[in-house]
Amino acid sequence: MAKKEASILMQKYELGRMLGKGTFAKVYHARNLKSHENIAVKIIDKQKVLQIGLIDQIKREISVMRLVRHPNVVELHEVMASKTKIYFAMEYVKGGELFNKVAKGKLKEDVARKYFQQLIGAVDFCHSRGVYHRDIKPENLLLDENGDLKVSDFGLSALWDSRQQDGLLHTTCGTPAYVAPEVLNRKGYDGAKADIWSCGVVLFVLLAGFLPFQETNLVEMYRKISKGEFRCPHWFPQDVRKLLSRILDPNPSTRMDVSKLQENTWFKKGFKKIEALQPPPKVAVDDEVQAAFLPSGTSPMRPTCFNAFDIISLSPGFDLSGLFEKDVSQRPQARFTTTKPASTIVSKLEEIAEVERFKVMKEGGKVTLQGSKEGRKGQLAIDAEIFEVTPSFYVVEVKKAAGDTFEYRNFYNEDLKPSLKDIVWTWDGSDQQQQQQQQPQSP
Repeated sequence: MAKKEASILMQKYELGRMLGKGTFAKVYHARNLKSHENIAVKIIDKQKVLQIGLIDQIKREISVMRLVRHPNVVELHEVMASKTKIYFAMEYVKGGELFNKVAKGKLKEDVARKYFQQLIGAVDFCHSRGVYHRDIKPENLLLDENGDLKVSDFGLSALWDSRQQDGLLHTTCGTPAYVAPEVLNRKGYDGAKADIWSCGVVLFVLLAGFLPFQETNLVEMYRKISKGEFRCPHWFPQDVRKLLSRILDPNPSTRMDVSKLQENTWFKKGFKKIEALQPPPKVAVDDEVQAAFLPSGTSPMRPTCFNAFDIISLSPGFDLSGLFEKDVSQRPQARFTTTKPASTIVSKLEEIAEVERFKVMKEGGKVTLQGSKEGRKGQLAIDAEIFEVTPSFYVVEVKKAAGDTFEYRNFYNEDLKPSLKDIVWTWDGSDQQQQQQQQPQSP
């Protein structure tokens, strides 16, 4: 009896078998006790989320899923929270991942086209609501009992207002084989154009049964992605080859967009545009959930954890910037490693800011030093982003966020760099090797 009572969630849902699990969440099949509807419940361990620093990501996922109500997008019914858990009650999609179908081999052309049409319809709707998925791949595409596609997992998505002053997104994320070349560039990208590239990779996989860019060496794979180097199998129809060459165009400015894609003859065959669902009443993130995300005593400063992109791009031997920039040496940025904890790094930056009369702003794993003096190109601003490699080893990326580059270099060389010498283990970059050799290095 006790076991039965324990399986009832919030007096609303009866939990059943586990459908899957990740690092900090588990997904269960469940039944609505009132309507008897089958649903999926995602249970997130709050403590693990706090430790990893994914609070903002989960908040964003909630906001996004409330915005995008579409027949080809998994629907979020409600969000609940307890002292230790966060619960997403979502639409239950019975057919599993599209990946499982592709893993058995290539799909027939008509079947692949149907899934691709539904994917583009969903992605187009998301973009119209200012949402960019940023991790489109067969593992995140589910199939319902009718064989219709449902886009899921908006954990890496971005909203329109996430763009920086240049109007672009800057977070490098996604799955390596599906990511657009401009995302690897690290200079900013259009979320809609990056999503379309990923959709093109999905189409290739559906028709071929394998990836267009597949190398055991990540750097070599990124090189091919950056140049759009791929070969279509001999069984691809000519019109599909032409379509893919326009979608998998490494230049985002000439890449085919959704409107042009929907005019394509191959794409239009049998295409039926699906109308979006009526949006639910506008609801802010529930007060109790908001409180659950920010418990008392939690520090807002949490270093960014490294992913595959960061490790590759921040390693001198694997720097891909040369593929995209002609003069790498002139980039107004630098990196250093340290064994000091994040709190010490932040304290040191705050000390420098106080001496130099800079304002300090902290968000996530980033510290911004905002100058008060008016320079040649406005006020100087410097970003220092802290990356955690291990709990006792950090990489800090320092770069100009605003102002004049010459003024930044003077401040960096004469004030910032000397003031950081007590916490720096090594500096990254050939122009800094001399200082590395002069400083004692301790493990």
